[in-house]
Amino acid sequence: MFTDYIDSNAMDDAAPAWKHPIHSCQELIDCIQQVGFLPLLESGIPGFAAECLMAEECRYTQFEDGSWEWPLWRWKGQVVRESDCVYGKFFDGKAGFVSLEWWPYLCHWRRSISPIPADDSVEALILAALRDNGSMVARELRAACGLTAKGMRSRFDAYVTRLQKSCHIVTEDFVYPVDKHGREYGFGWSLLTTPEHLLGREACQCDLEPLDTYTRMWEWLSQQLPQATPHQILRLLGFKETDRL
Repeated sequence: MFTDYIDSNAMDDAAPAWKHPIHSCQELIDCIQQVGFLPLLESGIPGFAAECLMAEECRYTQFEDGSWEWPLWRWKGQVVRESDCVYGKFFDGKAGFVSLEWWPYLCHWRRSISPIPADDSVEALILAALRDNGSMVARELRAACGLTAKGMRSRFDAYVTRLQKSCHIVTEDFVYPVDKHGREYGFGWSLLTTPEHLLGREACQCDLEPLDTYTRMWEWLSQQLPQATPHQILRLLGFKETDRL
């Protein structure tokens, strides 16, 4: 098992340099570049999520009229557009950021355990639609694949989540509906694409063996997350107890 390769003494008790309150979008970008991997919301590892790092004045606030303010939700699109990172549901089915420095490692590892789907699969149909169209929001992608039958939406979302976890799909940006006054509202929709379309093929390749990429990610995160157990890091990076190489 992979845990046979892990040095249980690798974790460092020192506080990581990136862990400080975030007051601005630029500070969030800096944090992602420093830590390399950052879930957007609660990850199961105490303190390891963008929402946990927000300064008090930047946390989610709901007002009496029902409106709300959440800088983190507004910043995530800017982060994806303007910084060297990738966004998607990479962390146990939950969304988060990966810096371009670490993306080839995660992409290489995940694809080694979840290779390109068979040609006759729904996953292959979804990827083909994205390659043909470049980028699409989920409802457009589902229509392009002809998956509009009743009850198909939740199944389609599960397919897309699996493709994101295996690093075959990423989020390029976010699209928001506009009210009659021309103002954006709501939580927005992910604009989905392939990482090859967004970053280029070379950015998704790594010359190391899959186990070597995984070991490097584990050792790095074990240093950055002294509060995490080895099994929490294994789960974060997509390794199950039953997996063997």
